[in-house]
Amino acid sequence: MPTNLPADYYNAEERFRNATTQEEKIKYLEEMLSTIPKHKGTDHLRADLRKKLSKLRSADTGKKGTKRHLSPYHINKEGAGQVVVVGPPNAGKSSLLQSLTNADPDVSPAPFTTWGPTPGMMLIENIQVQLIDTPPVSEEYIDPEYLNLLRRVDLLLVVIDLQADPVQQLEDVYDMLRENRIYPEHLQDEIEGEGFKLFVPCLVLVNKYDSEEYQEHFQIFQELKPFDCPMVPISVETGYNLEEFKSRVFEALEIIRVYSRPPGKEPDYSAPFVIHKGATLEEFAAQVHKDFEENLKSARIWGTSADFEGQMVSRDHVLQDEDVVELQAS
Repeated sequence: MPTNLPADYYNAEERFRNATTQEEKIKYLEEMLSTIPKHKGTDHLRADLRKKLSKLRSADTGKKGTKRHLSPYHINKEGAGQVVVVGPPNAGKSSLLQSLTNADPDVSPAPFTTWGPTPGMMLIENIQVQLIDTPPVSEEYIDPEYLNLLRRVDLLLVVIDLQADPVQQLEDVYDMLRENRIYPEHLQDEIEGEGFKLFVPCLVLVNKYDSEEYQEHFQIFQELKPFDCPMVPISVETGYNLEEFKSRVFEALEIIRVYSRPPGKEPDYSAPFVIHKGATLEEFAAQVHKDFEENLKSARIWGTSADFEGQMVSRDHVLQDEDVVELQAS
């Protein structure tokens, strides 16, 4: 194999090895092909990859119309983002899901009540975010499909128990992630060494902050924690800080809400379009309708990104959260 392949190739190769579906394998093979420099030294490799890709596409076409068994961890993303909850036994993961979503997971003081993933939808103001409870982290066998779910999500939510050695719990969860080459994004500058590394946004929830008497416990935990990490103290039992937690999730997902205003009418504030932070007017128009992307004539903006209400803006205008946009096609 050529020795001058770029890092992007090896990253795609690692994702290909961990892929669980035909669609994912095809996607990552295509990425690998697109990153290989075209010269005589890579001819054999490119031919080999094209052959693999052809076989996968043929197999995928042959399977269309047939029912395939999917892992329970293969959960389609819904809402404005996909957030997976991980943590040790009895930290309160399932109680969090039950409290904030429409899901009905098994909740029990007994450890290891959760044996598979349980998704639910969490309301944050006027948008829905998918929250997925998972089996507790332990030293037992870890399902590869569980790890693939962690690699795909928009945010990892680590729930630990303030009343039961939170320092050790945090270290155990992060050790499990590191052993599988998954790293919290906030530690990106501190991780050294070669090889594939996948960095995922991460937020720590310190649960069971059930009264003011636990303030000292939380302060001690902050002093003893092995590394800095974004965290929020909460109590699922009392509801303490759950709204702050939702705000932090919204912030971590790096999304904004934009409202479409039909000419001469008021926008529907209950149904925003959700796009990534830093998105332009052109990207928003494409999400509203393909015709706007191709035939956008003009647009007016109301909100934070506008210098004045109803400002006419260009396609490259950067939108901000809760802007109102009126689009007109030619």
